Amino acid sequence: MSILLQFHKSILEEIHDPATSDLLVLARGLGLRRIICTLMQIYDSKQSLVLLLNASPEEETAIGDELGIMGCRRPGLRIVGYEMGKRDRQDLYKNGGLISVTSRILIVDMLQSDIPTELITGIIVLHAEKVTALSLEAFIVRLYREKNKAGFLKAFSDQPEHITSGMSPLKNIMKELQLRRVHIYPRFHEDVKNTLETRKADVIELYQRLTEPMEAIHHAIVQCMTVTLSELKRSNKTLELDDLNVESAYFRSFDAVVRRQLDPVWHKVGPRTKQLVGDLATLRRLLTYLLSYDALAFHAYLETLVASNTTTATGAAKQHQSPWMLTDAANVIFSTAKRRCYILTAPKPTISVPERQVIDVDDEDAWAALDEVHGITASKSRDNGNEKEKQKPWVPDNMSPVLEELPKWDLLADVLQEIEEELMRQEAVSTRPPTRGSNTVLVMTSSPRSSTLVSEFLGEMDGTAPKGSRGRSMMERKLRKYLYWKGENARQKQPRHQQSPHFSAPQPQPSSQPEGEISEALKRKDKTRQERSANRRRVRGGAPLVVAPSKPAVVNPKLESRDDADEIAAFLASQPSDLLVSSDADALLLETLLLSEAEMDFDTHYGLLAPSQTVVVRAYTDDTDDQILAELQPRFIVMFEPNLDFVRRIEVYRNSNPGMGVRVYFMVYQLCCEEHKYLAGLRREKESFEKLIKERGSMLLPIFEDKHAGKSDAVIKTISTRLAGGRKELSTVASQVIVDMREFRSTLPSLLHASGLLVVPATLTVGDYILTPDICVERKSIPDLVASFNSGRLYTQCELMSVHYKQPVLLIEFEENKAFSLETVAESAKSYAKPTNKYPAKKSTGPTDSDRAPPSVQSKLVLLTLHFPRVRIIWSSSPYGTADIFNDLKANAFEPDPNRAIAIGAEEDPEAGAGINAAAEELLRCLPGVTAKNVKYVMNKVGSVRELCKLDRKGVQGILGVEPGNACYDFMHRGDRKKGVI
Repeated sequence: MSILLQFHKSILEEIHDPATSDLLVLARGLGLRRIICTLMQIYDSKQSLVLLLNASPEEETAIGDELGIMGCRRPGLRIVGYEMGKRDRQDLYKNGGLISVTSRILIVDMLQSDIPTELITGIIVLHAEKVTALSLEAFIVRLYREKNKAGFLKAFSDQPEHITSGMSPLKNIMKELQLRRVHIYPRFHEDVKNTLETRKADVIELYQRLTEPMEAIHHAIVQCMTVTLSELKRSNKTLELDDLNVESAYFRSFDAVVRRQLDPVWHKVGPRTKQLVGDLATLRRLLTYLLSYDALAFHAYLETLVASNTTTATGAAKQHQSPWMLTDAANVIFSTAKRRCYILTAPKPTISVPERQVIDVDDEDAWAALDEVHGITASKSRDNGNEKEKQKPWVPDNMSPVLEELPKWDLLADVLQEIEEELMRQEAVSTRPPTRGSNTVLVMTSSPRSSTLVSEFLGEMDGTAPKGSRGRSMMERKLRKYLYWKGENARQKQPRHQQSPHFSAPQPQPSSQPEGEISEALKRKDKTRQERSANRRRVRGGAPLVVAPSKPAVVNPKLESRDDADEIAAFLASQPSDLLVSSDADALLLETLLLSEAEMDFDTHYGLLAPSQTVVVRAYTDDTDDQILAELQPRFIVMFEPNLDFVRRIEVYRNSNPGMGVRVYFMVYQLCCEEHKYLAGLRREKESFEKLIKERGSMLLPIFEDKHAGKSDAVIKTISTRLAGGRKELSTVASQVIVDMREFRSTLPSLLHASGLLVVPATLTVGDYILTPDICVERKSIPDLVASFNSGRLYTQCELMSVHYKQPVLLIEFEENKAFSLETVAESAKSYAKPTNKYPAKKSTGPTDSDRAPPSVQSKLVLLTLHFPRVRIIWSSSPYGTADIFNDLKANAFEPDPNRAIAIGAEEDPEAGAGINAAAEELLRCLPGVTAKNVKYVMNKVGSVRELCKLDRKGVQGILGVEPGNACYDFMHRGDRKKGVI
């Protein structure tokens, strides 16, 4: 169990009172989960109902485990999931306790009165920075406060950077959550500062310089980012992009900031601007990958970037290429990244190679002997000689592997060696082991991929090798996999794009193939195929060979790297396929281990390792790292990459264990983006807290009005004036909208409720929103509209609405602050260009690009309106506009009946499916035109599959609709049509 520090107790004293509602903003790494679990432990009782909102599945599991450790086991934290039924949820709510529920399930239960809202003791909201006027949490709070004024609401956040964008962001969050008190605890708070500076860990800062090739690549990437940013600002002068710089581009939120700035005019910007926005994200990833990937993985990633930038998925040339790849800095990136892996030289004559190798080895041995006589160590020369002797058979002759290692690997090996020596010294000095803490070494990295790479290096490290080559065996294995990948790519491309005659000349396959009739047949087949491909190449390849030499001057850096890659791939394609696969060696090793397993001593080779022999490598996560520190209790921690949150976790961990000495090795690359990113993150958090404190000092607290105060006005609005003679009649039914359960993923139900409409959730078979007995609305966002057209689902939905409702409506809804257009101006301008008579029109030789292109969304909408004339299409620029449109459509209209809306398209009797034949239902579902939505309706109309087959075409169409009925009827009577019966 974690110990509460002094500032933790101060925070709990301020927020634990159930009579108050509070918002707590805490700096990351200071133990927010510990505070939340302690608060939930205080509220744990069968007489209270406390709900936990906005928790991810991982957070739910971690909070439940920690509550169990703290003693809240009966029943502890219960989790409400989608698999739990309605009655089970009702029973769970009535029993009380601590319950974690998703916002979507809770909002439906509150609207259907499945949960006693007036009996809720309180709600705990995590990630309060995500709460907006459109979020479900704001909807939940409105419903909660309508029926429950006494319950508390506690909101928590550890992301101050997300609460500083926009006008009065802190005030907006407090307004939506209906809070009046906020507590801000940064790292420089007086209580936090005094507590954490009582005991400090022994921190050793290790600044590692990049290698020269890495420095060159890093400088070139930063230069490309600067050029891309300046080009983006130059092409969009009307936008406020002055605060965007390279320093802010180090963070992931930079892409969202740029996109948010461009979203309102996204339909006006050209493809070049969109390409620049994508390039910024790519360059930011390159900076991260340079410091965390090994040289071969980084080079392979660059090759995939080049391939994706030059060709499309269909193999055609890409029109809009990344501008940064055409710069000189990009040439530095590609060429230097390749030199970190290997160097290609001119191929040497095959006859003189053995003689030169013998002379070189003799010379090296002679020089080594002479150095030994004079007492001079010649390790470097011997190493070079060994490398030449140990030339791998799978390495091309003209390739010299460099295999540069990351500088931090050697630094990590030295640190682990120092820790081992320190442990041995402590054991020699003290007779008894330390009472607190373990000798397990904890190594923290930035990502799971970095953790895997560090684990591989430590597992295969050669401690006797000089610095820079301790991971040589691992890098050679990765080079082997890289060459195998290149060879496979070449083999896949060879049937479609034949290699040049220069590369296809060496063919060592026949020597490795067994002699026999089959191999001779394969030889003849391959010879015939090569002759045909050579003839095809002579016929079709004559013209491009003349034009090709003029292109390398335009795209020089990319073509150079691709030429080298093609040369390697061509060599590997000519080699046997099993030369680069190491699975045979692994299989032999596994077989040897299995054969000798009976002779092994189990206790010697298997079992638990001692803590002093264990190195745990993990990636940074969230508050789970606090639990890892508490469980392992390491005295030696290596931060392989800097992380501001984990630094504070170590401070809390050190002060929570007073009698333990903790040593931390803080490793960072000097004068690069890693150091700049760490310092910039520290500065951003400090500035964010200062803005929050300043806003809290001058914030106007909102006054929350009682929604029931204006109830008389609502009654007046429900007076129907549609009766004859101008006579008025008081309507006792409130203005309501029936909403499908699946629509609560969107923000529209929350806005409808905020506009004064009563939202009734129901499981609808036809439509998404029922406004009146005659108006049915199918809402489509832009991505959903495109997907519905492609799958054909929209056709069926419009057909069902046309059958069951007088006024079917298709609502196309755009997002707030985004382009109100289906396509960009640049794309639409092509089709509206005015023809000129300056040149005669060329004769059409075939289908044009516009003919081959798939039909646009507009043309599909036109076809939809032609097929269903009664379907009305409504365009809405945002969910706010949709709420106003719904209110206008409902003016002076009757209210819909929920029971009738649920019954439309479904079976009449809810118990109708109790005694059905499951096999017959499965057969019915397989018929064309029968879907999951209308299968119950079909089963209600016909008693068996035989009865459906006996119906005529009109009868089937009356049940399924025109088009689905035709498809189903033709499918069932296909055999009769062939026999000529029909």
